[in-house]
Amino acid sequence: MRFLLDAEQREFARSLGAMLTAADTVTATRAWSAGDHAPGRAVWARLAEAGVFALPVPQEYDGVGPLPVETVVAFVELGRYAVPGPAIETVAAVALLARLAELGDAGPAKRFLPSLASGAVSATLTLPDGGPYALDADAAGLVLAVADGELRLAPGHARVRRSLDPARRLAAPLPGGELLATGPAVATAARHATDWAALATAAQALGVGCALLDRTVAYVKQRTQFGTRIGAFQAVKHRLADVLVRLEFARPLVFGAALTMAPRDIAAAKVTAGEAAYGAARAALQLHGAIGYTAEFDLSLWLTKARALRSAWGDPGVWRGKVLTEEA
Repeated sequence: MRFLLDAEQREFARSLGAMLTAADTVTATRAWSAGDHAPGRAVWARLAEAGVFALPVPQEYDGVGPLPVETVVAFVELGRYAVPGPAIETVAAVALLARLAELGDAGPAKRFLPSLASGAVSATLTLPDGGPYALDADAAGLVLAVADGELRLAPGHARVRRSLDPARRLAAPLPGGELLATGPAVATAARHATDWAALATAAQALGVGCALLDRTVAYVKQRTQFGTRIGAFQAVKHRLADVLVRLEFARPLVFGAALTMAPRDIAAAKVTAGEAAYGAARAALQLHGAIGYTAEFDLSLWLTKARALRSAWGDPGVWRGKVLTEEA
């Protein structure tokens, strides 16, 4: 099996990278952390124009998918440029509603998927395997909650809490709300949505790790010590080589999981990409020295995101367990 992207997919990644570079995502992320969602929504609007949010949505609901590989391509770039907002949760909500439709309950899909595909609405949600908090519930247009075999449209959310990543704002959906679906199909759809969330998280973590490596390589080429650029030191070269190897090992696992959509493959991708990004963050922090510890330095946006994504939608231990127990 080959894991190389085709020419169209590579061009899609390049076009997203160029667009996000021009969009000044650093400013948008800092504003999002401060509670100002306007710059982040402007970035989302540009992503919607590029068709990013239509990728996981089935064609019968105004999407172009589901296209897991292309979705992964997009999320690697979202991680590379530290795009704020509940993008992973929006994909998970799409997967939840689409699977419910496949299982015979198409009402919620017809109601919500077209607006999610167009990017007019972002979504966040809580699932039984995802913890009690919904990401960016204060900014999302659609807040869903799955519990006790029921899918509900949450009537609101509790007080917003900050995570390790200031741009990730957490809140618990309020109980009650409109009942959208109930029964065994909800639990089945929730497991499917969790897999999509894990895959998107792995892709975003891979992009974060690549950004950390690129920024650190650029830094060690310009910082001098004892009259020599520190990038010339063997210890620094070996440290960065280790980071590169771990990221390049994670890459085929992430794209392979997108090809198969097998739960075990997704679990392996989630663990490997999360640990690779976290390792890249540790190396970047140390090799940047004192400035790496400052929130004012832009590197912090990726450092905190790598740590948060490592445990988002389940910590590494949970997903290692799934590698051992899930069917191939």
